[in-house]
Amino acid sequence: MGLFLLIAAVLLIDLGIKDTIEREDPSVFPKELEGTRGMIMLHRDHNDGLPFGILRQKKELVKQLPLAVVSAVAGIFAWIYPKKGNMPEKIGLALVIGGGLSNLYDRMTRGYVVDYVSIRWKKLKEVTFNLADVCVILGAFLLLIVEMFQSVREK
Repeated sequence: MGLFLLIAAVLLIDLGIKDTIEREDPSVFPKELEGTRGMIMLHRDHNDGLPFGILRQKKELVKQLPLAVVSAVAGIFAWIYPKKGNMPEKIGLALVIGGGLSNLYDRMTRGYVVDYVSIRWKKLKEVTFNLADVCVILGAFLLLIVEMFQSVREK
């Protein structure tokens, strides 16, 4: 049950932040997140492509590709969920699903993904992202680490 709560929390928190950002006057962005001494900036960016604006001109593909990926990950999650153990994999998949669903919802309803934060540090300052993106990356990284450990154990 906790894994479904994790999926719901990622989805609802990110969508709530996106709605808050969308209601703000666009002229106030970018702005510093209070208490971060300029390290974290808030934005109101609309990405109508895949990450980094890839395939921006292929609107239908930009909707269908993430739908296929989220569906595949959800299928893997449904297959692994009833099995005992495998908690790191389950958490990784739940993070990917929650983040993927949030960005997919944006693509399907708004026609773009709302990106709202950047970190003012080296090359990261050039990238604007959202909580859903962070969860997808963390979930994928967790899955990669688990796979690496399993591969080492099998040798």
